[in-house]
Amino acid sequence: MPSTLSARVSDIAPGRGALRPARSWLHSDAPCRSLNGPWRFRLSPTASVAEDFAAEGFDDHGWDTIQVPSHWVLQGDGAYGRPIYTNIQFPFPIDPPHVPDENPTGDYRRHFDIPADWSDAERIVLRFDGVESLFRVWVNGMEAGSASGSRLAHEYDVTSSVRPGDNVVAVRVHQWSASSYVEDQDQWWLPGIFRDVTVIARPAGGIEDVWLRTGFDNGHGHIDPEVTADPAAFPVALRIPELGIEQVWATPADVARLDVAAVEPWSAEQPRLYDATVSTAAETIALRVGFRTVEIRGDQFLVNGRRVVFNGMNRHEAHPERGRVFDEQHAREDLARMKRFNVNAIRTSHYPPHPRLLDLADELGFWVVLECDLETHGFDKVGWVGNPCDDPAWRAALVDRIQRTVERDKNHPSIVIWSLGNEAGTGSNLAAMSAWVHARDTERPVHYEGDHTGEYTDIYSRMYATVPEIEQIGADTARSTLMNCTPAQSARQRTKPFVLCEYAHAMGNGPGALDQYQALVHAYPRVHGGFVWEWRDHGLLATAPDGTPYYAYGGDFGEVVHDGNFVMDGMLLSNDVPTPSLHEFKAVVQPIRLDFDGDKLALTNLRHSADTSDLRFQWRVEHDGVPVDGGDLEVPVLAPGDSEHVALPRIPVSPDAETWLTIDAILAAGTAWAAEGHVVATAQLDSSPPRTASAARPRADWEPGEGTLTLGIAEFIDGSLVRLAGRAVTGPRLELFRAPTDNDESASDQVEDSDADVAGASNADLWRRDGLDRLSTRRVCVEQAAQSLRTVDKVSAAGSALSVMVESVWSLEDDELELRVEIEPSSGWRTVWPRIGIRFDLPDGAAPVDGAEWFGLGPFESYPDSLCAARTGRFSATIRDLSVDYARPQETGHRSRLRRLTLLSGESEVLHIVALQDRSGRRPGFTLSRHTPQQIARAQHPFELPVSTTSHLIIDAVQHGLGSRACGPDVRPEFALRPESRTIRLRLTAGH
Repeated sequence: MPSTLSARVSDIAPGRGALRPARSWLHSDAPCRSLNGPWRFRLSPTASVAEDFAAEGFDDHGWDTIQVPSHWVLQGDGAYGRPIYTNIQFPFPIDPPHVPDENPTGDYRRHFDIPADWSDAERIVLRFDGVESLFRVWVNGMEAGSASGSRLAHEYDVTSSVRPGDNVVAVRVHQWSASSYVEDQDQWWLPGIFRDVTVIARPAGGIEDVWLRTGFDNGHGHIDPEVTADPAAFPVALRIPELGIEQVWATPADVARLDVAAVEPWSAEQPRLYDATVSTAAETIALRVGFRTVEIRGDQFLVNGRRVVFNGMNRHEAHPERGRVFDEQHAREDLARMKRFNVNAIRTSHYPPHPRLLDLADELGFWVVLECDLETHGFDKVGWVGNPCDDPAWRAALVDRIQRTVERDKNHPSIVIWSLGNEAGTGSNLAAMSAWVHARDTERPVHYEGDHTGEYTDIYSRMYATVPEIEQIGADTARSTLMNCTPAQSARQRTKPFVLCEYAHAMGNGPGALDQYQALVHAYPRVHGGFVWEWRDHGLLATAPDGTPYYAYGGDFGEVVHDGNFVMDGMLLSNDVPTPSLHEFKAVVQPIRLDFDGDKLALTNLRHSADTSDLRFQWRVEHDGVPVDGGDLEVPVLAPGDSEHVALPRIPVSPDAETWLTIDAILAAGTAWAAEGHVVATAQLDSSPPRTASAARPRADWEPGEGTLTLGIAEFIDGSLVRLAGRAVTGPRLELFRAPTDNDESASDQVEDSDADVAGASNADLWRRDGLDRLSTRRVCVEQAAQSLRTVDKVSAAGSALSVMVESVWSLEDDELELRVEIEPSSGWRTVWPRIGIRFDLPDGAAPVDGAEWFGLGPFESYPDSLCAARTGRFSATIRDLSVDYARPQETGHRSRLRRLTLLSGESEVLHIVALQDRSGRRPGFTLSRHTPQQIARAQHPFELPVSTTSHLIIDAVQHGLGSRACGPDVRPEFALRPESRTIRLRLTAGH
């Protein structure tokens, strides 16, 4: 027979004891006291430990002290265990509802004071806003109850247990429990009391709950109030001073709809809120009301009658030191940063966040998909056998989870969709959850991606669908069968709004092709955008053996089972630094479309509800990146959805320089999330006169030579470059390898419509198979002519007959040194290549090459399928700032379409390089780094990179795209690099 303790941790009931029904998280003037702060703490390795600690007189002086809220595995430098990261797999045997006996169990105790004047309270409530995973509560030695649902709120009636003066609360928290099977989200397992604990005096005659449902139609609003209070608590008054509303309801039967003659609507762009109070003689509740109507009309998702496009992010609560512990200042800045990068929507993957975050979302303005605390992804490993979502025994627990989700947050205007959870298969319990939501909230639709056939949800949702597949979903004429659907089910799903709840997996360097996804939103009205996976990396701050701080991922804490760096998949690094992909996202989804149409600028306001009166439009003209003119552009105010053509300014064109016109839409005044002048949208126009690229001078007078000579600033020995501009230099050597990105390393089977050679094998594995990371060279010939040197090399890898012929021609042209490299692969190559480039190694000598100035695309790194955020101009950066500190070192730092490059050593100019177009008008890119691609590929963390004494310059004729293959589609064919012949032409001069 199981013990009483093991039966508790295997209990699938949502809660027991004096657990109160779910209700809104309200701002009340009822007396309350926070129990956040230091608690006494003891950790035991199993759940089988005596419960004597709950007794009032228990001596806990020998215990440690821990802060609440916190995760115990992030305290004490490992004294209380370590975090565990898994994506899909459970970190314990799949034996539901049972968990191992090795079950870390934390016991908490603290004293708290009950004021004497609380004796008039009708009841005393003890509230926990978040505890992972199962917890039990005692007050003054009396058990109040237990509950599970880690990211859900639980309140206990402890009236009979407390007394005026000193009281003792004791809490036992089990890391593993039956609820762990339904909380298998892609995140760190972080046990403990990690949200607020509060003791509340509920007054006699108080308000138990309030729901002010609102609507908006053509300038008019309405409120459908729901007040939960004892009849003796009435009269109840609703006051909204700004609207002149002072409605008093004498009895519960009087509570009825109010029509409001003139209100401003709430939207994510114009988050208009009205301060309201609901009060009785004993209690006042403060709310902020936003008037908006959510509806689905046909295949359109509408708010206030207008179609919504979600330019969204999946957002976890994550901090490198606090884990999921909420910090309001950090959260506010997090959301403000989202607004600055044109993010307008949040999916709370995959649980309700701290309730204050939703207050901030109401205030700053976001469309929110509020997701329930539910995921059972680990059951996919066993073919979904035993999945709680289709087991009637789990129904009460799962319905309780959605009830607590909806009830807590129902007053927030920012929430426009309820989501049942994520990656939990399908089944009758999910249908029961949906039925409860539909009965409770008749306005907001229900989402769940796993309902592929649309049996119980209102929105067709998918994750990581390809661009061609979404075209088939969006097109009215499409008749193809959708994934896991019959033809009839496919037809039904095409009658619904379509949302990508996850797309564009932002792991490491990537994703690519964001603009292709965004184009679908404008081409197919039923396609309503989606949510990038995800907003931020989940790295936890750790220290390397040598004391270097770094951001740890799965496996760094000695986990037996883990999923590596798959937790590092955000557009924001763990230290809040935006990645280039976030800049790319901002450019792709910018809410003002700026197109050039002859001598006019075509502007379109893509916003949902805001006109353009908050914006100014500025223009500037640059010659080879140097500003020569600029000013303000007169633009009429555009209503949402409107377009207008505006005359462009006169553009001064230079015959000797590239002429670029840049238009910026900027904030005319500061907002709560950005300063005046913040750039919202931008576009560039190349106004340069046509120029013909100079052809390379053909030579036919080559003679065999020793190759030891000097050509201008270059010195050669045996045909090999040894010095350049007075510095030791080696190269150029053919470089076909890049340190694989996380997308390159993915062995995903999702390679349809791609150039992947072997399904189930990563591109990086194929590159290593073909030896691209270990190329060797055989010199075929060295030839000389007047003021010229020619070498031919055959480059191949051990164990392979595949090869690349490389012809390098050095010549003095008008006192400038020119290098032309012709690269030609043999037949037989079967895979895509990462790059086609040449590498120069520049040893430090007296002074290292430590920076660059360039004219080309910048300021951030760019790749063939990630160019929207790049603009043509002059830029400069240190060698360190040219690279991105991805949590796992990988390819980074490539700048595309290079015109001119100056290598720097401190303030000194070392070398000038002019990049000439090839015969097809294509320009190369460059990467400048302190490590070679091979060195970077060998490191799993930044601190593992070796100490460098050399800078490495790679000039790439072309690079392979980025894609999203780490969890999604591969690089699109038009951005895939197939082995091909390429030419690189450079002109080099010494620095001044």
